[in-house]
Amino acid sequence: MSPTRPPADPPGDDTLDLRLDDLVALLEGAHDAEVLDGDLLDAIASWDPAFTPVGTFRLVPVRLERDLPLLARWMNDPAVAAFWELAGPETVTAEHLRAQLEGDGRSVPCLGLLDATPMSYFEIYRADLDPLARHYPARPHDTGIHLLIGGITDRGRGVGTTLLRAVADLVLHHRPRCTRVVAEPDIRNTPSVSAFLSGGFRYAAEVDLPDKRAALMMRDRALRHVL
Repeated sequence: MSPTRPPADPPGDDTLDLRLDDLVALLEGAHDAEVLDGDLLDAIASWDPAFTPVGTFRLVPVRLERDLPLLARWMNDPAVAAFWELAGPETVTAEHLRAQLEGDGRSVPCLGLLDATPMSYFEIYRADLDPLARHYPARPHDTGIHLLIGGITDRGRGVGTTLLRAVADLVLHHRPRCTRVVAEPDIRNTPSVSAFLSGGFRYAAEVDLPDKRAALMMRDRALRHVL
């Protein structure tokens, strides 16, 4: 039985063509942004902590030699492996992390620390410079989020929702040119889709990506203090 999905938003800038000025900025600015704009994601280590109802939360960029055993263990949890598809020896997780750590700053893997304890994994990435941008009308500086909750005790009690809201707020606070935070959880991952909805994201569309059918979720800067 397929999961129940909320209706997509009415057609608008997010589901139809970009406005001309957005399109021009995207086409002319994307290449320059990759190299020149200094607005990739190299400053996450300096971002402030977020004070949430479940504790003090901080994003800490991954260090392979320190964090690989923990992350590989999380990736081998069957509930995680079903959607991340990184189960196996540590080398599988290491290859996934190294592709980001040795890249150009478009994607930053991070541990999520709650009251100084590692309990989640986030990838913060430039969605407008990612292959995802081929599948929706991206805007310059769109920033994406991937999330997994590592500890079983932190699942199913609203922690993910709280952290998604906190991280989206951190992105919007520290990246003033970003007008929205996006995500693309697997449409079959009903708990994840629900967590994004409860965390202030809206369901924008359903998109076919190379490895999954995804729910395109968005958190708009204009609605940051409304939801």
